[in-house]
Amino acid sequence: MHIIDSILAFAAYFLIGFAMVICFMFIYSRITVHNEWRLIRENNLAAALAFGGTILGYVIPLASAAINSVSVTDFLIWGAVALVVQLLIYGCVLLYMPGLSTKIMNRNHAAGVFMGTCALAGGIFNAACMTW
Repeated sequence: MHIIDSILAFAAYFLIGFAMVICFMFIYSRITVHNEWRLIRENNLAAALAFGGTILGYVIPLASAAINSVSVTDFLIWGAVALVVQLLIYGCVLLYMPGLSTKIMNRNHAAGVFMGTCALAGGIFNAACMTW
């Protein structure tokens, strides 16, 4: 019976985490001026690098939250915190680099790498801070 409880807990955390990632991608792509999905379908490497780094920057603290959470509710709360942190990172990069979306739309790889790297670095730091 213990293994069934473990499998159910895994399934719950995995499915809830997956749903949070989908929600994050939806919200983040609505916040940005550029359309990540269209740009990536058009083979825009800058958009793929920026969005890919941002997704990793969200998933890393989400994984930390899954490891450290004491309940599903706790997991959801820390998932929301990770989402807010990623949106703040995007806002900070916009302050530093006005016209970021235009640069990404114009296939400026440096802008895409910078955005993705900032999101990834922020996510790693966020995850480390979640190890209470």
